[in-house]
Parts: sequence; structure tokens; C-alpha cells
Amino acid sequence: MAEITLRVLDGAERGRVFDNLPTPVTIGREEGNTIQLNDERISRYHIKIQEDHEKVVLTDLESTNGTKVNGEDIQLRILRFGDMITVGRSVILYGTQEQIGERLSELKSESEDDSLNVVPQASAEEGLDFELNFGLDSDAQATLHVLTPPELPDRLSPGQAAQLSEMLEYLHVRIRHLLNSIEMDARTERVTLDARQWQNLLDLQGQLAIYLRDIGEPSR
Repeated sequence: MAEITLRVLDGAERGRVFDNLPTPVTIGREEGNTIQLNDERISRYHIKIQEDHEKVVLTDLESTNGTKVNGEDIQLRILRFGDMITVGRSVILYGTQEQIGERLSELKSESEDDSLNVVPQASAEEGLDFELNFGLDSDAQATLHVLTPPELPDRLSPGQAAQLSEMLEYLHVRIRHLLNSIEMDARTERVTLDARQWQNLLDLQGQLAIYLRDIGEPSR
């Protein structure tokens, strides 16, 4: 059973720290939640955070006003240390100071010389200063919230693996067709896409949005 730490950066409960909560954790307005937040924009049972296959997964419980992670609307999301969860007016930081500091250092060292710009871990004496200042540190946020290729799910059944392979192949073929249709001006190095292919690109984004919604709300 995973244990998680959540720190409220903004909202009515700003400054509260919920240390080492055993999963699953629910957040909402009702008393029956693990964390009850006094915010009329938060649903009675708004989100659930649970462990699955050694990953910590956040699920929006069909809330009225939705949930954001790092500014993006989500229904389902694997959480990583430093992720910022927004429910109603409340902004919640996932992870301890040490966990976030370690992830920042790892991300920095992947793209830079280990001897340059390594982010030190926050000391215990700093209390909530690290978390409260984190929201103002655009460099730290940009490093933590950069889009990176996700890992493929493991422990798939043969049928699920075949389904996922078929979906990725469908997306790969459509993107290939779009790339092949692009024209490049060698003088300006600008690329152009004709109106029909632009509509195909919008249609592809729409299809991806449907997939994301269906995965996040399987019982819908």
C-alpha cells in the first residue's frame, strides 16, 4: 500500500499538510473523504488517488467542475512528485520536499551536466517555504511539468496489448500521412499544410480527446 503526501498551496485550506496518507485517498466536500476541503466548487466526492501496479493514479470522480493536473484538464492521470492538482479553488502539491527535490535533480541531470544547475533538496528547517515558493519558481515548474513520453503499461493481457498496438498503429499511420502532405519553403524554412489536411489534424485531435474521455470515464 502506497503512502502519499499532499500539501495545499492555495485555497481555503492553504498551508495544510497531509503526510503519509495510506492509499486510496479521496478528496471532496463531504465528511466521509480522507481529505475534506471547504470549497463550494469542489464536488462531494471529487477525486480519488490510489495505487495500481506500483503507480499512483488520480481519478476524477465525475466532478461538476473537473480536475486539472499541471494546468491540464484530466479524468485519469499517473501522478509524479511535484505535480500540482487543482480542484475548485484549491491547489495541491503531490510529494514531500525530499521527493520533489530528488525528482528535480534527476530531471536536471538528464539534460545538463551533473555539475551544473543541480537543484539542492530543501532542508527540513524550511518548513512550508519550499512548497509556497515552488509556485513562484517558473524554472522548477517548467522542469517538473515538461511533457515527456509516458511509459507503456505493463501486465497487459494479449487482447489488451493487441488493442493498444492497433490504436498506436492507427495514430502512427494518420500522423505519417499528415507529415507526408507538408510542403516546406526552402527559403523561409516555413512549412505549410493544406486546408484538407489541417482538418484531418483537427479530426485526429478530436479522436484523441474521445479516447482520453472514454478511458477516464469507462462507465459513461
